[in-house]
Amino acid sequence: MKTFFDSSAFAKRFVEEEGSDKVELTCTQASELGLSVICVPEVLSALNRRRRERTITEAQYGHAKTRLLADVRDAAIINLTLPVIGSAIRILETSPVRAMDALHVACAVEWSAEAFASSDDRQLKAAKKAGLKALRM
Repeated sequence: MKTFFDSSAFAKRFVEEEGSDKVELTCTQASELGLSVICVPEVLSALNRRRRERTITEAQYGHAKTRLLADVRDAAIINLTLPVIGSAIRILETSPVRAMDALHVACAVEWSAEAFASSDDRQLKAAKKAGLKALRM
């Protein structure tokens, strides 16, 4: 299945937390993996926050960053184009989501994803409203 991951779900590949096993399984079962261009900076931001809070070590951060950059080489990276921005505006006008969450859903729609993976319930409802199969991670 052609599966798009938002940052909250994809980050679970690099930090063990509730839902990490489901993310791994979903990634291995996906025929194609899609990510927004904003996913890598968002995941790295979360990893850096954990590093500053000392919930991960420097070595764990380095390993996670290396793995993240390797993983995205095999993924389709969806850019912020005018159609994506237009779709994000429609999503913002019809769903109570934040701008970045709307951009992830809009990227998935633009990419013609079959499924949308996230940890955010409001974002999953917006994805479902946009015609995507919602996968709670």
